[in-house]
Amino acid sequence: MIAELDSLVPITFMHTKKDQLFSAPIDKLGDWTFDEKVAEVFPDMVQRSVPGYSNIISMIGMLADRFVQPNSMIYDLGCSLGAATLAIRRQIKQDNCRIIAVDNSLPMVERCKKHIDAYKATTPVEVICEDICNIKMQNASMVVLNFTLQFLTPDNRQRVLNNIYQALIPNGILVLSEKFSFSDRTVDELLFNMHHDFKRANGYSELEISQKRNMLENVMLTDTIETHKQRLNNAGFEHVDTWFQCFNFGSIIAIK
Repeated sequence: MIAELDSLVPITFMHTKKDQLFSAPIDKLGDWTFDEKVAEVFPDMVQRSVPGYSNIISMIGMLADRFVQPNSMIYDLGCSLGAATLAIRRQIKQDNCRIIAVDNSLPMVERCKKHIDAYKATTPVEVICEDICNIKMQNASMVVLNFTLQFLTPDNRQRVLNNIYQALIPNGILVLSEKFSFSDRTVDELLFNMHHDFKRANGYSELEISQKRNMLENVMLTDTIETHKQRLNNAGFEHVDTWFQCFNFGSIIAIK
């Protein structure tokens, strides 16, 4: 039983720095990029910025235990440093599986490869630096988009979901985690403010919160849960619903 519980503890990355990227005023903020500076502090940043992140990662491992099928592929699209990939690989009990982890940020990919190599397992992992819009998938029993779709242009979102559906085998699963917006303005404002309270409680200053938000404004475009579900239905998925939510962050499952 203890071993089973240990397998649900999220992977911790060593030699990471505290996120202080926006602690001092920046004259020209520009748009957000996943550069070397972000990659260096990303584990701290995501834990302090994304409510429920650790739970989502560990539960992705639980879903892998249920849905990964033998002789199949698993894709982690927008893998960043490989947290979801590692959680999946720890839970795979099926033979002849392979994980493809993809990110378009070279600093993320380079660090991801080191993290993958640090945790030995039988399931092979290939880490690729590429735009996920260009990835050709096949024979997939599981695909993960963990806070990735929101960084694609709206025109590309449906296309990527269509490609995923076509690549999944019967009973294959897509895990789609995103920051959500809400059509009800009162609810949207409440959850927006609670997210900022979450950041303050984790030690971020008003300056840090404001500067990061401004950099993300033109890069991370959020959708409502209803919009996500409609896109998934349009792609062909019949079984779609939200399985995790904390404030305006959450995750949807779509089963073929």
